Amino acid sequence: MLKRLAQLLQEPPQLSLFGAPSPPSPPSPPAPTAPQARVKTEASPLCELHLGEQRVAYELRRARRRSIGFVIGSEGLRVSAPRWLPHADIERALLQKSDWILRKLVEQRERARRVEAARIDWRDGGSFNFLGRLIWLRLDPEARGVRLDEAGVLLKLGLPLAASQEQVRDAVQAWLKRQARAAFEPRCQHFAAALGVQMTQLRLSSAQTRWGSASADGSIRLNWRLIHFAPDIIDYVVAHELAHLREMNHSARFWAVVASVLPGYEQARSRLREESIIAE
Repeated sequence: MLKRLAQLLQEPPQLSLFGAPSPPSPPSPPAPTAPQARVKTEASPLCELHLGEQRVAYELRRARRRSIGFVIGSEGLRVSAPRWLPHADIERALLQKSDWILRKLVEQRERARRVEAARIDWRDGGSFNFLGRLIWLRLDPEARGVRLDEAGVLLKLGLPLAASQEQVRDAVQAWLKRQARAAFEPRCQHFAAALGVQMTQLRLSSAQTRWGSASADGSIRLNWRLIHFAPDIIDYVVAHELAHLREMNHSARFWAVVASVLPGYEQARSRLREESIIAE
């Protein structure tokens, strides 16, 4: 039984910066379904289980899959399990994963708090991070376009004080995207030369869950919102993606390639994970 649970808990390798979806699993043979004593609703089963000293609620989904999957999001814990797997086996798997689950639930609550704190107020006097530094918004009907002052702390927008939040957001984000391309391109050229690879194309992405991706044809995609972060974090994502042009995986060889052009990258990677909040 333990060997069987260990196989069920195995996770597929992740090949992109934020992981890749699991490949579809072949259908499992049908088997009688055990009664779900703790299921509250049939359409969307909600269950509860004591993990340590805490009672944790989770949503249970049955699917045509061969392993148990755990996902912790803004709405809590979701468990996906094979249709044929007895409920007792699912609970044993949850108990084995209890430390990880409890830690991730705490992290998710903290992340939600930080998302709310990081939400940008798109108005005169609002603020946000640009290249790791806090800058402030100033609406000025007499100004032209969008310009950052010489001190690098005040972003002036040529908009009336009565401009809507949508107008302010659109103007600022268009400016940020221009700044992102201007900042990313020379960093890509620098690390491509250092790694001995050829980047064929740089595209800006607006993805909500990925900071970057690389294709075998040499094209790189970078999330324009990276412009909010400090330069060393941007360099980490750039080096990470370009390193994939030599190692299209996350093996020890891949991380050695990253370290060859960015020693001590671990610190920037850790900060990216801690500060990765998209709340616009």
